[in-house]
Amino acid sequence: MGQNWQDNDSNRPLMAIGLMSGTSLDGIDAALIKTDGLQVFEHGPVCSAPYETGFRDQLRDCLGHQMAPPALIAEFTRIQSEIVHKLMAGNGLTPEDIDLIGFHGQTIFHDPANRVTVQIGDGQLMADLTEIDTIAGFRVEDVAAGGEGAPFAPLYHQALSHKLDGPLAVLNLGGVGNVTYIDGETVLAFDTGPANALVDDWVLRHTGQTYDAEGRLAAKGVVNEKMLAQLLDHPYFDIVPPKSLDRDQFPTAVVEGLSLEDGAATLLRFTSESIRRSLVHLPSPPKRWLLTGGGRKNPELIRLITEAVAAPVGAVEDVGWRGDDLEAEAFAFLAVRSLRGLPLSLPTTTGVPKPMTGGTLYSASSSRLSSAV
Repeated sequence: MGQNWQDNDSNRPLMAIGLMSGTSLDGIDAALIKTDGLQVFEHGPVCSAPYETGFRDQLRDCLGHQMAPPALIAEFTRIQSEIVHKLMAGNGLTPEDIDLIGFHGQTIFHDPANRVTVQIGDGQLMADLTEIDTIAGFRVEDVAAGGEGAPFAPLYHQALSHKLDGPLAVLNLGGVGNVTYIDGETVLAFDTGPANALVDDWVLRHTGQTYDAEGRLAAKGVVNEKMLAQLLDHPYFDIVPPKSLDRDQFPTAVVEGLSLEDGAATLLRFTSESIRRSLVHLPSPPKRWLLTGGGRKNPELIRLITEAVAAPVGAVEDVGWRGDDLEAEAFAFLAVRSLRGLPLSLPTTTGVPKPMTGGTLYSASSSRLSSAV
């Protein structure tokens, strides 16, 4: 690792790129921000790219396993490094303009009860390919200390929302749903249940399409209340947070035998009902819900969530945030916090016994970051 930043002007804002590949396996997001790990001073350019179908299938085959083929990890890292280069090239930037990369990797296995979480990606290879110092392995120390290892964006949500009235709920609708409850200095976060993953998998298996565009299939279907009740009769919903889920903890086998539309309707309703179940764990009803992640673009899901939470619901864009880039920005923010030894997770966000920092710094061959301080 580089020199101790706290001894070397550690408070100056840094230009950091965050990389995110979520549980929905739809592709890569990259976002540049300027931050000191406490505040965000600038929101810079962003870049995203879908995975090619064949590579997405290879990633999907890794889900549920604690290891992935080394060649796949290298290719995954190379693909993500190309997004960094694309972002820089498209905006007249060079590695000398960027201080740090926050490289989340791809979660393929998550079992915090046994203190195991696996995100593939080679941090050193990323640093070498981009010539930018890279922080990876954000969740490892949290899980090793007994935390859930997720959600990891709440402190970024808090940093962005300091001018908004609370209590506020930020609901991320990726493959898995997670909520951040913010009321002043109070931050509580946990996974609510599945968001898009089950419906995406159902639609992919039956149509070859990767998702239900705008919830059209679900809107045409009829919810099977018996099967919905079976899905909701899961012990996870009674666990007091913090708590987290693996993407595949709720199999779609429960709805087998339903039509395409009825299965989509039942699974989407399961998502909204799991969010309704989350209300009992919040200190007080949020005045407002802000949605991020791909699910915020699904009108049918938004309708169901609005009914479930009985409060104003809108996209994070309503308050000037960038919903498509929020998680990537979060890992840029967390990378700077990691570099400076600041907490990435709290007892109220992941259940760690005390505020925890984390992440590993991989130095680029030029060692620019270390020599600049």
